[in-house]
Amino acid sequence: MNPETFVSLVRRASNVAGRLAAAMIALSIAIVCQLVFTRYVLNAPTTWQTELVTYLLVGATFIGCPYVLMLKGHVSVDLLPHYLTARGRRWLAFVGALAGILFCAVLLSSGCELLYDAWSGKWHSDTVWAVPLWMPYSALPLGFGLMLLQYVADLVTLLHGSGDTIS
Repeated sequence: MNPETFVSLVRRASNVAGRLAAAMIALSIAIVCQLVFTRYVLNAPTTWQTELVTYLLVGATFIGCPYVLMLKGHVSVDLLPHYLTARGRRWLAFVGALAGILFCAVLLSSGCELLYDAWSGKWHSDTVWAVPLWMPYSALPLGFGLMLLQYVADLVTLLHGSGDTIS
């Protein structure tokens, strides 16, 4: 596979992940509105809403990370790159991408182990709803796996000269 195709596919996957994360946040907002109406207007008990909103927001955070990385939307400090030469900025971007890849690989591995344990152990949440925990735990390896691919795509872009820096 040529580098441009790889980068394009990863960008598409990151874009899909970003849209999924946005949908999860929108669904969380709708569920909170339903929870407030049910609890305070109808005076009815709520059982599943708080747990689902928590899982959706945490999942959206993990799944949305590759999209934010693709857009360079994360918080960064530009002071050091500002004072470096173009070559120094490229080296800093290269080292930063390698550190990001290592970080994501560790969390991907841990997330896969946690997901496997939850799946094979048939873990459930300790609530009335008793959600199978493999479902919310799957956001961790999915998000960090896609983020690792996005870091690799950024690194490929940097190495092939089509990107100045990875911020």
